[in-house]
Amino acid sequence: MGYVFDFNDARTYERSLNQRSNRLLVDLEHKLLFDLLKPVPGKTALAVGCGTGASIAPLVEAGVRITGLDPSPYMLDIASKKFGHRVDLHRGVAEDLPFDDNSFNYVCLITTLEFVDNPLKALEEACRVARNKIFIGVMNRYAIRGIQLRIKGIFKKTYYNHARFYSVWELKQILRNQLGDVPISWRTVCHLPSASGRFTQKVERLSMIQRCPFGLYAGMVVSPVPRFGTNPLAISYGSKPAAGEATSCLFNKTNR
Repeated sequence: MGYVFDFNDARTYERSLNQRSNRLLVDLEHKLLFDLLKPVPGKTALAVGCGTGASIAPLVEAGVRITGLDPSPYMLDIASKKFGHRVDLHRGVAEDLPFDDNSFNYVCLITTLEFVDNPLKALEEACRVARNKIFIGVMNRYAIRGIQLRIKGIFKKTYYNHARFYSVWELKQILRNQLGDVPISWRTVCHLPSASGRFTQKVERLSMIQRCPFGLYAGMVVSPVPRFGTNPLAISYGSKPAAGEATSCLFNKTNR
């Protein structure tokens, strides 16, 4: 199951998203999601580890039909108050999704893999229920600000103490091992230490900067391609009678 956010974690997480210093990061994450996933209104999406719903709000506003799943009842309670009946919310874990194969056009795991016990199983389940694309958003292991978060956790208790950070290379390798040579696209955002100012915002949105693998937040989209194995099968068939035998049989039946 992994780490489940308690009541205090849920409140702290929601407050942090609303802080002015984090608004640029949140906006960049949302834009990265749309740039890579390219969601189509009317399509369906499953948000695995939807949390309080901050990461899926833009998809809801864009007309994507969202189903959210999270193991924390406190996170789901906040999400329910935000969206009401616009989002179908479920309590569950990433490693055992309660949905049929190919149930959703898109599956999103946004800051979810960091907190699960078995990331390989979580990705396997995501591939099972996804029909078109999977979007994965993670905190970058090799980002300067990511390192600062981990150091901060040494001196102060935080939910990031329970998180496992990933690099772009590590995540790509996991997906290749799981799915084979499938199409993968990635970007990272939040490279600069300052989180405000027009110059910072312009630089952070440059495509060249986002192709650098050291931003705090890494987004990756993968298109699962079915792989088929073939085995030779023995074919049994009856041999045709010789021409003479067929004629003889017909002649004998006629003379009777």
